[in-house]
Amino acid sequence: MVGNGVGNSDAAFRFSTAPTLEDIRRLQSAFATERGWGKYHQPRNLLLALVGEVGELAELFQWREEAPEGLPGWTVSERDALSDELSDVLIYLVALADKCHVDLPSAARRKIEKNRLKYPAEKVYGSSKKYTEYQK
Repeated sequence: MVGNGVGNSDAAFRFSTAPTLEDIRRLQSAFATERGWGKYHQPRNLLLALVGEVGELAELFQWREEAPEGLPGWTVSERDALSDELSDVLIYLVALADKCHVDLPSAARRKIEKNRLKYPAEKVYGSSKKYTEYQK
């Protein structure tokens, strides 16, 4: 893994085990509290900020050729920008889940299990069709 938080494509990629989403939730909550931003960090505002950050993330990929896994053609500066924008998206997503009292790790695990049922591997392998097309 490169120091900027973006891995390379030469080795199997995996996330670090720390910090956890709970650690990020606590860090962001303390950051906002220390600055008196609680009144601004309500669900609607956090959602709008999240959408804005997703837009900034999308701009990094806009008008580029399709990029293979690991983004081998990207410069260090481009990778740093990607790392920053992905982090902004994650931070706002975790903050939104916090304010909505959604246990994000548990919810994500449940959603993956729902998707397993919706997209059984033996039916969908190698296809990008929507689940409704498999129920016909």
